Amino acid sequence: MATLTVWKFDSAGGAESALDLLKRMQKQELLQINDAAYVYWPEGRKKPKTQQLHGLAGAGALGGSFWGLLFGLIFFVPLLGMAVGAAMGALAGSMSDVGIDDEFIRTVREQVTPGTSALFVMTSNVVADKVLDEFRATGAALISTNLSSEQEARLREAFAETEHV
Repeated sequence: MATLTVWKFDSAGGAESALDLLKRMQKQELLQINDAAYVYWPEGRKKPKTQQLHGLAGAGALGGSFWGLLFGLIFFVPLLGMAVGAAMGALAGSMSDVGIDDEFIRTVREQVTPGTSALFVMTSNVVADKVLDEFRATGAALISTNLSSEQEARLREAFAETEHV
């Protein structure tokens, strides 16, 4: 089963700094990274910046359309007009079918604010206690949504991107 975890850091650079930890844990086989992205929100900015982690993602990576939609729902819908917000709301409903619900979106939106950052990681084969201990040492806070195998398959199907040759 895949797990989408969100690790929140109390600095705009915290998520990026945690990338080395994530790489090390993958090398130690404490987790398998299926896909990842991070958000950083410098103080004084109206919205956060996002970055997909192409180098860490596995063969089954979800792709930019997934991360773009997820980050749009979390961070940008409140900034958009009502018509666009309503359309995104319909998409948010489809995300709940794959394990990402309104509560998850609301929680992340409330906790990732200016001056903070967050690391979003889709993992499998996680040695949970060791991974939690490693991240706890960074001062990160964990927000997590577990996805069943069926939900993960639907998520991958919904956001599959064609490879460009």
